[in-house]
Amino acid sequence: MTPHTATAHTAAHTATAVPACDRRTRVTRSLLGYGIIAGPLYVTVSLAQALTREGFDLTRHAWSLLANGDLGWIQITNLLVAGLAVIAAALGMRRGLAGGPGARWTPRLVAGYGLGLLASAVFTADPSMGFPAGTPQGPGAVSTHGLLHLAAGAAGAVGFAALIAATLVHARRLAADGRPAAAAWSRTTGVLFALAFACVATGGGAVWANLAFTAGILIAWTWLSVTSLRLYRAAGR
Repeated sequence: MTPHTATAHTAAHTATAVPACDRRTRVTRSLLGYGIIAGPLYVTVSLAQALTREGFDLTRHAWSLLANGDLGWIQITNLLVAGLAVIAAALGMRRGLAGGPGARWTPRLVAGYGLGLLASAVFTADPSMGFPAGTPQGPGAVSTHGLLHLAAGAAGAVGFAALIAATLVHARRLAADGRPAAAAWSRTTGVLFALAFACVATGGGAVWANLAFTAGILIAWTWLSVTSLRLYRAAGR
């Protein structure tokens, strides 16, 4: 074998072993990458505030209350960044799923959750339950901003219902792809998140209800990260 032939053979083998990553694939994976990091970033920033801000009690206060007070801009920014990252992930899912069950509605529903996060940043929850420090105990008065937050924000039925529906719709796709365990996990995530939301909606501020809702939030963000990661890897094949 001549040197020229050996070089050509090596190049051909390398091209076969490592497929070229075209521009479309790079863009798709970049968008999905935002879905991988959105949850960990949002949870980390929220917990850091919850553990350090005066008067905040993880057993009694919803994370949305962190958008109030002098340091409320931190949680507002957190919500904005998370919302934009979720919408970017939805665009990546639209490109990555490309046909088949759930290819249209999974991205749309995930984007709906992202829009809910953005709405929560604009229409913040009202101070209540003694937070920020100095706020009277109890639910407090509900302002127009507070009503819009409950209707469209991350803590409202619209954004949460969209994410719950996304888990169920995507489960159909996973089942069609021959991934029964992953499909069952996706459905279970949706059911648990729905139950967690029902707990906080009916719990009347009880500690158990708030903790159940916090657990539901963690489960939902985990679903988004894992789903984005799975599609990220698939896009690179």
